[in-house]
Amino acid sequence: MKMQAMEIKDSVGRLLYHPIFRNGGKKLMAKGHQLSEEDIRLLNAEGLDRVWVAELEQGEVGEDQAATALAMEVGCGSLEIRMVAGGRANLMTTEACCVLVDDQVLREVNQGGCVAVATTPNFSYAATGQRVATVKTAPFAMAQEDLETTRAMLRAKGPVLQGRPIRQPVVAVLYTDPHQGDRARALFEGIMRTRLLRMGAVTSFVLCAIEEEAAVARALEHLIRSRPTVVMVASTTAPAGPTDVVGRAMERIGCRLEWFLAPVEPGNLLLLAYAGDIPVVSAPGCFRSPKPNVVDLLLPPLLARYRVSGPEVASLGHGGLLQ
Repeated sequence: MKMQAMEIKDSVGRLLYHPIFRNGGKKLMAKGHQLSEEDIRLLNAEGLDRVWVAELEQGEVGEDQAATALAMEVGCGSLEIRMVAGGRANLMTTEACCVLVDDQVLREVNQGGCVAVATTPNFSYAATGQRVATVKTAPFAMAQEDLETTRAMLRAKGPVLQGRPIRQPVVAVLYTDPHQGDRARALFEGIMRTRLLRMGAVTSFVLCAIEEEAAVARALEHLIRSRPTVVMVASTTAPAGPTDVVGRAMERIGCRLEWFLAPVEPGNLLLLAYAGDIPVVSAPGCFRSPKPNVVDLLLPPLLARYRVSGPEVASLGHGGLLQ
């Protein structure tokens, strides 16, 4: 790429090499802006007769064209591309989504040195119209060879991120207490509702049960037969593992225990299991406060019907997770 001074009247279609400011200091046009006929009239009205422009050389691709081409490979799913001045392409959600990010591919793209990609965290919830990633190329131009190399890598290894839609999730909730199930519902239902509404979900099926293995197992079987997207178990007791009442009830009805852990916040525990393809989440203590905790990290992918594995839970990095 080279730069040259050019008369205003001959600069249509050229890229500005420097930003242009009005006399008062307000920016009129940003560097990299492609000049149009209307821009020429505006510059003439400002009293300018010459501008510095950038001229692409053979084997180079303009920054906007390169950013668009890469953005098409970076993301997939319920996303759309919106261009921003300066060789940037934003990826925006077209509906409520869980954002899945491949950290390894993201690192490899950014280590190439010719493009930078920034994303929201893996498993994060994104509302409709939210920006979840930005693709930024080198200023003004990108070598065609670098562009094709990066595109080939993305096609071979998959996109950096996916917008996995969350469409009409069906949430079933079981409230349990050692003495009276309704007590747990009275304590936690408002907080449960608040947590789900953050992600556009509501409870579709609700049951209460005394915290006894057979009673919990019957209630879970009943809820699972309704084929919900996810089953949430809110208990007033502290443990969350395969040896507590809920864990034993899950095993009794054939659930596969995926992971149990202790987040950094005291008393906020979690157990993840699967009844076939339906996730069952036991989280005693996590519904005492609407403050975000480990449940909020897991809900987006589960509501998007993504099967979260034990290693993925461990990699969430929620403070000091313990198996």
